[in-house]
Amino acid sequence: MSRLLPEWHPQWGVMIAWPHPDTDWAYLLDRAEATYCALAHAILARENLLILCRDAAHEQHIRSCLGEVEQSRLHCRQLAYNDTWARDFGPLCVIRNGDLLLKDFIFNGWGGKFEASLDNQTTAKLDWQVPVEAVSLVLEGGSVEINSRGQLLTTRYCLMNPNRNPTLDQAAIESALREHLGVNEFWWLDHGDLEGDDTDAHIDTLARFCDDNTIAYVQCQDRSDSHFAELERMEQQLKTLAEAHQLKLVPLPLPPAQFDDEGARLPATYANFLIINGAVLLPVYGCETDALAITQLQKAFPQHEVVAIDCLSLTWQHGSLHCVTMQLPEGVR
Repeated sequence: MSRLLPEWHPQWGVMIAWPHPDTDWAYLLDRAEATYCALAHAILARENLLILCRDAAHEQHIRSCLGEVEQSRLHCRQLAYNDTWARDFGPLCVIRNGDLLLKDFIFNGWGGKFEASLDNQTTAKLDWQVPVEAVSLVLEGGSVEINSRGQLLTTRYCLMNPNRNPTLDQAAIESALREHLGVNEFWWLDHGDLEGDDTDAHIDTLARFCDDNTIAYVQCQDRSDSHFAELERMEQQLKTLAEAHQLKLVPLPLPPAQFDDEGARLPATYANFLIINGAVLLPVYGCETDALAITQLQKAFPQHEVVAIDCLSLTWQHGSLHCVTMQLPEGVR
């Protein structure tokens, strides 16, 4: 049986896809690239970085933006892609009979909201040291959280959404994920969809495993906030889970409401952090809750360095730090 590796498994590195003028980042490209540079430097200080770029000129531009880095850790690959949300079109790494294997699920642009045919082909086109297995199931990496015991945390609003796998009921979805990801137990959340989130409530915007027994989650304490009722219900579900399974819960603040130029709320969330070797990269948004988020996340990761990265620019395209990254375990490259 295949078993999905948790994010804290020792990593070869991280994969990202760099923005360029033909992506939706064009109108804020300078700001987005500044965020990507900060993210790249934080990763390269600790492990390898695989950057997808569109052609040789783009690769040269990226290398120029990055400046002095550890070149032996920087790996660029040129290919076409629609957008830069590597979390959702990147491979999921499992171990099967002691060997690593990459699962290549179908990415349909979060239920057909956006063109994604090129993104859906990236995993198959990249060079890996391990086999790649195509899976005829729509699934994004941001929609599932797992620990080393095979306990899967996810949201029913996303995985059971008819825009993903309309012919499959919950029993069929669970059967497929047991087969492909080695899930032993399903922990379904029914609340917490953030405004401005195109993913239909990805779990990585709401609640995250920090280790086998710790979950960090978004908590809203402002009763006037439009998210209050849903996040309070989610918190109660998590507390019930924690009591049943002896889990530690670490609340993360909900950032104050951020809006785009048209007045639409942006999905800023501190739950969208990335675990890498020896560090946790935390998205921050230049607001008063950033300091508390850093303090709280350090409680969840006492042995890691918490590195804050300004990701407000990413929320303008309705995602954040975890959404643009996919960790690659040791041995896949």
